[in-house]
Amino acid sequence: MTSLFYFVPAASVVALFFAWWFFHRMMKESEGTPTMKEIAQYVREGAMAYLKQQYKVVVIVFAVLAVLFAVLAYGFGVQNPWVPFAFLTGGFFSGLAGFVGMKTATYASARTAHATSRSLNAGLKVAFRSGAVMGLTVVGLGLLDISIWWLILRAFVHEASDAQTLVVITTTMLTFGMGASTQALFARVGGGIYTKAADVGADIVGKVEQDIPEDDPRNPATIADNVGDNVGDVAGMGADLYESYCGSILATMALGASAFFADGTAVQLRAILAPMLIAALGVVLSILGIYAVRTREGASLDDLLKSLSVGTNLSAVLIAVLSFGVFWLLGFPNWWKLALSVLSGLGAGVIIGKATEYYTSHSYRPTRKLAESAQTGSATVIIHGVGLGMVSTAIPVVTIAAAILLSYGFATDFVFGSATLSQGLYGISIAAVGMLSTLGITLATDAYGPIADNAGGNAQMSELDPAVREKTDVLDALGNTTAATGKGFAIGSAALTALALLASYIEEIKIGLGHVGKTVLQVGDRSVETVRATITDIVNYYDISLMNPKVLVGVFIGSMMAFLFCGLTMNAVGRAAEKMVVEVRRQFREMAGILEGKQRPDYTSCVRISTKAAQQEMVFPSLLAIIVPMLVGILLGPAGVIGLLAGGLGAGFVLAIFLANSGGAWDNAKKYVEEGHHGGKNSPAHKATIVGDTVGDPFKDTSGPSLNILIKLMSMVSIVMAGLTVMLH
Repeated sequence: MTSLFYFVPAASVVALFFAWWFFHRMMKESEGTPTMKEIAQYVREGAMAYLKQQYKVVVIVFAVLAVLFAVLAYGFGVQNPWVPFAFLTGGFFSGLAGFVGMKTATYASARTAHATSRSLNAGLKVAFRSGAVMGLTVVGLGLLDISIWWLILRAFVHEASDAQTLVVITTTMLTFGMGASTQALFARVGGGIYTKAADVGADIVGKVEQDIPEDDPRNPATIADNVGDNVGDVAGMGADLYESYCGSILATMALGASAFFADGTAVQLRAILAPMLIAALGVVLSILGIYAVRTREGASLDDLLKSLSVGTNLSAVLIAVLSFGVFWLLGFPNWWKLALSVLSGLGAGVIIGKATEYYTSHSYRPTRKLAESAQTGSATVIIHGVGLGMVSTAIPVVTIAAAILLSYGFATDFVFGSATLSQGLYGISIAAVGMLSTLGITLATDAYGPIADNAGGNAQMSELDPAVREKTDVLDALGNTTAATGKGFAIGSAALTALALLASYIEEIKIGLGHVGKTVLQVGDRSVETVRATITDIVNYYDISLMNPKVLVGVFIGSMMAFLFCGLTMNAVGRAAEKMVVEVRRQFREMAGILEGKQRPDYTSCVRISTKAAQQEMVFPSLLAIIVPMLVGILLGPAGVIGLLAGGLGAGFVLAIFLANSGGAWDNAKKYVEEGHHGGKNSPAHKATIVGDTVGDPFKDTSGPSLNILIKLMSMVSIVMAGLTVMLH
């Protein structure tokens, strides 16, 4: 079994090699005309300038938190001494994944536009394989970080027994998940505020007030808008899904070590290695799927969706089959039952993806009906879009509920044999790993979207043949759908992973009790040795039930956090967008030659406004997600924290789906009208859908996608602070 582990770092190296290869091939493509190169350079410089500013803020926050963890570990002895270092590496690799993806995207957009002028298939291949650079970088760095920490901690951590050593190692590794989540939240919130401030400002003044096309070079906010696509939808998304991917694997490893604690280290090692091996296999299969994606000239949106589906479905089917082999090879007595848990997660991911596609793609009735409502004005577009988003939550919620019951049941006596509660929860967490196992290709389909969007902007600003813009618009419409699908995957995996993190929190509470010298617990009329206490024992010891007012208070605070966080980020976008609108109007008013094409707009001032606003606005919501779990733990103890995490999960999961799908549908309803339906461009219906799209921008690209990070970050913070919580309660 130990030798099987080395397949994991090997897979990470393969992923990083192919990421480099796809980047190398993309860079060999022509960037087009001198104008195309100039515009791409503007976007690159703006994106890099923003990231440098963001990382300065993030470094300060990480330094403060690392010092806090060091004090808790070395000063009070309530935390593992490796925690500060694991936390820092998680943040570093998360930021690195986003940086690599963004750098690739800024080089790929002009090359995609130029390739599209040759053929639609050439444009799709450049954009998709450039997106694959980020997909493979995320999984490669994730597995590499996990592998390195596994080897380090195996060499240096030694507890009273081998079984306890594995529990401590895996729970310590969870703390680098907090570093990844913290960096991801700053990247998502800051990038989301940046991109949507620019987008809203460009749309309101340019498209609605001045009747000029999207991405018109006369619009001063255009470059900032294109920069925003990269810092928000690429860098932010890369950091986001890095923490989702690592979080699911780490939570499953920690739960496997505790669930099979009584069965001996051999069984524990099987449970720890299983999620790593499934993820490693997913890397290889994602690469196969990436090579399977291609299309024909003149392909419709439906054809393009099918092209991407070939790659993603091929990877999903193969991992479903090979997961049986993983559990069999590891020697699990119930190997085929746990493989069915993986299939539950994979199946849930596919269903959520298809449901998202149905509600957000203008190939289907809901978005077409939304576009039709634009004929009666902006108000009906908003009403229908909100209603569509609310209705769209039903299928994902029912799907996740079914996946939870099935994956738990396959691992317990719900369907087969008998097993403990912890082993059932292990089945749920392995389902989350299954859902994200082919992230290499599913993230490629997501990152492809902003690249295609930027390619369209470059084609428009470079005044290429209108036929090129029409092709990039088809690629962009597909990108809106794939982005919404990617967000569905992320929030679906967050729901499954959060349950595993709840169990991991209980395990960390148990370790914390050991740190403060509580070796025996009085649970009812029984005395239980702390190191052998089950999840049920800890739950009973702290009276974690709905009859405990601390739990109920925690549930309310957790539910409130989802809405408070969204409200703060939505208002942040609104304030930043107001500044952008004022600046764009000023330039049109004071620089008369802009609209006549005789004078170049001041793009730099708009980039500066977005950068400054994002830096100012991202700090408070992000810190709130860290501070609230700490305060709840200090004031209400473990019972309150469990309530907080449960409330945040329930409200945040449903709210995130609603926001992502409403925003995606509004965007594609606008594109459907722009294709010539209901009056086409510049018609009253078109202006109404632009308003809907503008409202939906912060829904789908700022508040919505940040929620799945919020859910997991609150869980990670609670786990890291469990030692202090136990000391005070």
